[in-house]
Amino acid sequence: MALVRRSPCKVNFVLNVLGRRPDGFHELETLFFPVPLFDQLHFEPALAGLTLTCSRPELPVDATNLVHQAATKWFAAVRRPPGVRIHLEKRLPLAAGLGAGSANAAITLSALNELFGAPLSLEELHTLAASLGSDVNFFLQPNPALAFGRGERIEPLPKFETLTGRALLLFHPGFGVPTPWAFRELADFPRQRDGKPGRARDAARALLAGELAAATPLWYNALEGPVLRKYPILALYQEFLRAAGAIGTLMCGSGSTTFALFDCEGTAREVVPRFRTEFGEAGWLEVATL
Repeated sequence: MALVRRSPCKVNFVLNVLGRRPDGFHELETLFFPVPLFDQLHFEPALAGLTLTCSRPELPVDATNLVHQAATKWFAAVRRPPGVRIHLEKRLPLAAGLGAGSANAAITLSALNELFGAPLSLEELHTLAASLGSDVNFFLQPNPALAFGRGERIEPLPKFETLTGRALLLFHPGFGVPTPWAFRELADFPRQRDGKPGRARDAARALLAGELAAATPLWYNALEGPVLRKYPILALYQEFLRAAGAIGTLMCGSGSTTFALFDCEGTAREVVPRFRTEFGEAGWLEVATL
């Protein structure tokens, strides 16, 4: 039996940093929102070995790849030798702040568990996910979620009905922002580095209440401080999109993707040619209907 699974991405409506921890990581609270744009993963049992291939030749397929790491950890956890062929059809941009690599890892864990008879519980999958990266746990479930710690402690939320039928425009300019660099640079931004807790829950509460006009001013990303200082073009994208009618705009994760919320898909798509005229044809640009 072979499995084919879509692997989504996310935006953070809030990414609030609550200070540096003794282990060197930063304490976070964040509000994740799943975005229906996808990579695709193919899984097929094999007699022996772990083989990973990818449609993007620049993406390593060795033990540095999160899909490879997830599969290795899953087989170790169930105490059986690896035996699978995996192909990653990579459609989402790399180093974009969209969590696509984390989603690939989470989908790999859940797909292998399904492919080989579900030997691990959801709790055990979450333990493996937390060992792989900060965003991986979020993608083991389909809903918006609050997250805490490094991002691995997930509190799933109901669907945000107020966003149904609206659209996100996402733009990645073709360069990435290393996450460790963005967090290190917070040393120059003490207010953003040592934020006040509660931002993420406040934004979630407003969205759950259907109060979109109250929610979007609460959207916040502490990492915009250092990232927009180094890459001011990202601030210009947001200014343009707001002037074009976006309900709200923000940088995704550690960057460099910018997202903007519009009333509907038609409105978002009308902005695309104007955005391209202003900023050129380079870069990845997609519209996702929610």
